[in-house]
Amino acid sequence: MQGLKRKLVYVTFYELIGLCMSTLGLAYLSDTQASHTGPLAVMITTIAMAWNLIYNSLFEYWESRQATRGRSLGRRVAHAIGFQLTLVVYLIPLIAWWLDMTLVEALMVDLAFIVLVPCYTFVYNWAFDRIFGLPTSALATA
Repeated sequence: MQGLKRKLVYVTFYELIGLCMSTLGLAYLSDTQASHTGPLAVMITTIAMAWNLIYNSLFEYWESRQATRGRSLGRRVAHAIGFQLTLVVYLIPLIAWWLDMTLVEALMVDLAFIVLVPCYTFVYNWAFDRIFGLPTSALATA
């Protein structure tokens, strides 16, 4: 599977599985029902996706104005850390309000996801490539 179809299947299953994990994880960490954390998980996913588009646009604008081109390890790390730190600014107050907890408690809940999401992404990508094969961009040339 290649092209747009691959991307649509990838993102659909990634977000559905992630949404289920977020709902259950939030319910477990906050000791509430999944029916209460499900809408929060949808809001978090929506905010993260929207912020991702905005953040990447801003980052790419900044990047285009730099004398050094390319994506070094340092620039990639700065991008990832910057995204997570700025996303926390939006999510912590929402989590605290929705789950009726302090900002510190909400930060602890979010820290669990900051650790979990990269692990989930790694495993998901590996499994997706094993099931559907590598994308054309990753295949060796003949």
